[in-house]
Amino acid sequence: MAKSSGENGPRAPAAGGGLSGTRESLAPGPDAATADELSSLGSDSEANGFAERRIDKFGFIVGSQGAEGAACPLLRRLEEVPLEVLRQRESKWLDMLNNWDKWMAKKHKKIRLRCQKGIPPSLRGRAWQYLSGGKVKLQQNPGKFEELDMSPGDPKWLDVIERDLHRQFPFHEMFVSRGGHGQQDLFRVLKAYTLHRPEEGYCQAQAPIAAVLLMHMPAEQAFWCLVQICEKYLPGYYSEKLEAIQLDGEILFSLLQKVSPVAHKHLSRQKIDPLLYMTEWFMCAFARTLPWSSVLRVWDMFFCEGVKIIFRVGLVLLKHALGSPEKLKACQGQYETIEQLRSLSPKILQEAFLVQEVVELPVTERQIEREHLIQLRRWQETRGELQCRSLPRLHGAKAILDAEPGPRPALQPSPSIRLPPDAPLPGSKAKTKSSKQVQQEQRKQTKASGQLDKPQAPNQATVVTAAGDACPPQGVPPKDLASQDPAPQDSAPRDSALHRSQESLTSQESEDTYL
Repeated sequence: MAKSSGENGPRAPAAGGGLSGTRESLAPGPDAATADELSSLGSDSEANGFAERRIDKFGFIVGSQGAEGAACPLLRRLEEVPLEVLRQRESKWLDMLNNWDKWMAKKHKKIRLRCQKGIPPSLRGRAWQYLSGGKVKLQQNPGKFEELDMSPGDPKWLDVIERDLHRQFPFHEMFVSRGGHGQQDLFRVLKAYTLHRPEEGYCQAQAPIAAVLLMHMPAEQAFWCLVQICEKYLPGYYSEKLEAIQLDGEILFSLLQKVSPVAHKHLSRQKIDPLLYMTEWFMCAFARTLPWSSVLRVWDMFFCEGVKIIFRVGLVLLKHALGSPEKLKACQGQYETIEQLRSLSPKILQEAFLVQEVVELPVTERQIEREHLIQLRRWQETRGELQCRSLPRLHGAKAILDAEPGPRPALQPSPSIRLPPDAPLPGSKAKTKSSKQVQQEQRKQTKASGQLDKPQAPNQATVVTAAGDACPPQGVPPKDLASQDPAPQDSAPRDSALHRSQESLTSQESEDTYL
């Protein structure tokens, strides 16, 4: 599929912050000149000079622009989780991950609450794989990533990807050196995706998404998580015409009217298109907007609950940046408004404040889908049918698991099997009748014989029935009852059929422990 963006490479954004006609037009990373200077190092060994600098707990060089954006260091220190609490959370998450299907089936709300509290850093990468379904994808496609990795790839996309590598978090220790292991893995993941989805190719916004994943997991796992994000969480976002992101921009603007009428009225009066401020937010899942601690907390909730978290974060930022007359005094025109949204207050971006606002904001999947249908109808009336036919997005881990259940190894055999009352017991040689049928036949026998004073016949019938035989016909003496025994050759087939039913039941009652 020919694309002009693949030939010309990434372009700088327009002055207003919007798109300039290509998918590679998102804003470059922070301080491109300094980034080029850092990334010009030829190998990891040449980057050892930067190893003497302090590295924060996320892997960023302390004091650099990329370390935590504009977040306040004091606020970050106040948010440190006590070690004892962290160990308790790790223990709980280990139990969940080792019994994942049980928890997802019966205690999904508890998983959601624990994602809102934050996934322990030591288990975050593993948890993201389970939440996104990337773990299942990897198991269903063994060797697929290696096959794509060994393929040469489309030169058109390889050139664009190579030019984008040094822009992704250049102040992180993993990506600080040009040609280092971080940039090599990033290249492998992005190239593999262009081969996996050649109709989509490569979009510049995928690079920071893949880079964040690589900070938490190996390249193969990061690739399958990227596939899940592009296909399940944000389908159509990275297609050529950017139709899905334009549609979600209209959805965001419509939801803003209910969340913050003041901000909605101001943006309407200024005639500011949602694409001017929400494109990078949504396409990069706020990875290039928020302080890093806030990014990780947002991603924890995003992987669990889906795109509604992205909408909620965007609405919270708009509400607190433009939602009061005092804040609008400095936003007299389009330029001032866009600058206000680019330089958000550190208080709004602070982890605890932002997460609490996002959790409490009443925006649901149903509201988003209802608004999606409304905006899609308007799009079709004004612009015609969508050219990008992407799959419907799935709202979070539960929806993904229900749509694509993973492989399920067999459990241990059950200790017992429950059988219906009229089913033959193991080892029985004939069919038994229910007590009601036995009583009816006894009455018929008694009336026909007219011998109410002879209890032998009912007793004999009862004994025979208890032994698993049917009642004998009238006039057959008791001594001939043995000749009425059913054929013994039926016993073996019944036993084998029961054995097969036990095996079938055991194979059906299985669950995944992912151990």
